[in-house]
Amino acid sequence: MAEPDKKEAPGEGHNIGGERLKSYIERVERLTEEKKAIDEDIRDVYSEAKAVGFEPKIMRKLVALRKKNADVRREEQELLEMYASAIQMDLF
Repeated sequence: MAEPDKKEAPGEGHNIGGERLKSYIERVERLTEEKKAIDEDIRDVYSEAKAVGFEPKIMRKLVALRKKNADVRREEQELLEMYASAIQMDLF
């Protein structure tokens, strides 16, 4: 019976030492902290908008829609209307 292939540990035979691994981990940690700060900034913007009368929930939907191209938005809208019609639901 043949022995199963042994998998090498990360870095084994690839000359990746502990310092290089540590560097990657520190970069991920730094970026995670930056992401956390940006998320807080975004929450602040939504709070500011809400304070002057805008609805953050609707703003978030608009942000999500703007990320999609027009064809994708159109297709999703058509499907939404078709499904709503199938269950006899008025959208507006």
